[in-house]
Amino acid sequence: MKVMSETLSLEAQVNQQVIAAMKAHEPVRTTTLRLIKNALKNKFIEKREALTPAEEQQALATMIKQRRDSIEQFTKGNRPELAAAEAAEIAVIEEFLPKALDEAALGLLVSEAVAEVAAALGKAPTPKDMGAVMRAVQAKLQAKCLRAEGRTVSEMVKKALAC
Repeated sequence: MKVMSETLSLEAQVNQQVIAAMKAHEPVRTTTLRLIKNALKNKFIEKREALTPAEEQQALATMIKQRRDSIEQFTKGNRPELAAAEAAEIAVIEEFLPKALDEAALGLLVSEAVAEVAAALGKAPTPKDMGAVMRAVQAKLQAKCLRAEGRTVSEMVKKALAC
């Protein structure tokens, strides 16, 4: 995996990678990179102005979520070859996103968010306050340019509030 230059826009990075993948005769990688390029272009057309880095990351995160859903469906439908193809696409897409947090780091972030919400409420948050805690966690993730799967964050917040 190549280290992406921070000075290049995501679109420029993808364009460079498409050319490299075509020269290396990597059809899966080339196709996936073109899908990324199209997703970013569609988002740009929809918004009618340049995308912010956060919006670019959101577009890629959406692509990953769609592929994870597809993997689940293909696995249920006994189509492991299609699930493997989707997993390969996820690996390529993840190269352009910040590294996902591991469970320990995410747990620490959730604990910090719960403490912040508790301080704001003046009492320990309950499961009814899950929305406030989720917003606090998401704000922390965005501020630190980190990412975590929403489902994982939700499960960790539920556990933290259940105690």
